[in-house]
Amino acid sequence: MFFSFWPRRSEFSKNRKDLLTDLIAGLTVAIVALPLAIGFGITSGMSAAAGLTTAIIAGFLAAVFGGSKFQVSGPTGAMTVILIPVIHSFGAAAIPALGLMAGAIVILMAIFKLGAVINRVPWTVVEGFTVGIAFIISLQQIPLALGLPKGEGEKSYIVAWNTLKNALDAGLNYSSLFVVALTLAIKFSWPHLVHRLKFKIHIPASFIALLVVTLIVKALSIDVATIGNIPRTLGTYQKPIFDNLTSLLIPALWIALLAAVESLLSARVADGLTHSKEKFEPNRELFGQGLATVAASIFGGMPATGAIARTSVNVRSHAQSRMASVFHAIVLLFIALVAAPLVSAIPTAVIAGLLLGTSYRILNPVSVMESLRTTKNEAATLIVTAISTVAIDLIWGMAIGIALHVILSRYSKKPLAI
Repeated sequence: MFFSFWPRRSEFSKNRKDLLTDLIAGLTVAIVALPLAIGFGITSGMSAAAGLTTAIIAGFLAAVFGGSKFQVSGPTGAMTVILIPVIHSFGAAAIPALGLMAGAIVILMAIFKLGAVINRVPWTVVEGFTVGIAFIISLQQIPLALGLPKGEGEKSYIVAWNTLKNALDAGLNYSSLFVVALTLAIKFSWPHLVHRLKFKIHIPASFIALLVVTLIVKALSIDVATIGNIPRTLGTYQKPIFDNLTSLLIPALWIALLAAVESLLSARVADGLTHSKEKFEPNRELFGQGLATVAASIFGGMPATGAIARTSVNVRSHAQSRMASVFHAIVLLFIALVAAPLVSAIPTAVIAGLLLGTSYRILNPVSVMESLRTTKNEAATLIVTAISTVAIDLIWGMAIGIALHVILSRYSKKPLAI
């Protein structure tokens, strides 16, 4: 059984040319992944170090054992949505046990060959789910953008609203808002500048924004909060504590379902971008993601999934094999061990700006408008799924979306009564 999940030599770089191409792709993805890993680590309620640890460990294991040659895994915005209330209730000490349970569930899904079933989630539901995630990620950045602690509440929109009220009462932090605005301006203007000047070397906009704004903050001595100390370690073993086993069971199930759905969706996107006849293996993908979540969670990180944005960058950077994702993890490891003091100086407002920009990219307004103009049934499914995802939670949002899709599909096929 487990030998069917074992990596094959043919899936890795076959010659020096492919190896060099994969190295460049891995370096590019690592530059994109760095601020995202840090941002999602902080947003989840853990730390920047936890985000980096997750990107390194989960990124490496999922690249080697997963079912897609181009998948890039790590901490994601969707996962933070489930982790935030768990960490709020039980603390970060619950993550090793939670990740171990969730990862084991995902591995069991692979063993019982549930990958093909999960992979059949309707695309309209997925798009509505993605829209909801984009809004939640944006709401989560409001405390970092305003330079304030999170307001009270569990739901993202309640926390965001209370944080805004606290900011208005205490007075807005204009320095922090300026850093966010400058980050967004550079992130969105950089691609146009590259196109106009016809640069041949591709440098991700997120990395340019992070580097330039951090240097400006230092040069002008702008008083804003920074990421703070990042230990120069890969992560240490954290013994799982099962004191709250029954309370963690439901969150673990939600995390497992999210890890499965988001990873399979990301792998589907990668196949669509490559137009390759060789498709990814769903059950093997689940095995790799389950293994990655277990390892990352018990070594100072958190549950991980396949990341659509990073996977897309990997494909567009002409990755040839799994080695590109492996190199991405190795580069992040080098940064964590060698450049940690430099990373610790990054303003948190810059991270907020980058994640706000990322949420806009995830939202993809053009694609959403096209979906809303297709049929009333698809538009209704997308809107209800998005609202349910934001108002309730991710898994219920997807469940409601699937149920509505089934009902509307059956209703539309019924002949009209005369």
